[in-house]
Amino acid sequence: MKTTLRREMDGRILRLAVPNIISNITVPLLTIVDVALAGHMESAGSIGAIAVAAGVVNYAFWLFAFLRMGTTGFTAQAFGRSDVRAITRYL
Repeated sequence: MKTTLRREMDGRILRLAVPNIISNITVPLLTIVDVALAGHMESAGSIGAIAVAAGVVNYAFWLFAFLRMGTTGFTAQAFGRSDVRAITRYL
């Protein structure tokens, strides 16, 4: 009985955590793809430009990450209350 409840809780936590994990993976993947594409160009300066652009994008992403991380708890609480209006407001 106890392990069944634990598995259900683990599944619920995983369902909530997966979107956050995926969103954290996307920024480095974008940079990797850009460098792979720039590597096929004739000039090495292309890779340098990608490095500068990736730095700017990463800075902007983490600058506003506090909004994403800060609203996660409020959204989870509203989800637990089944309050669709509050979930929409936090979105």
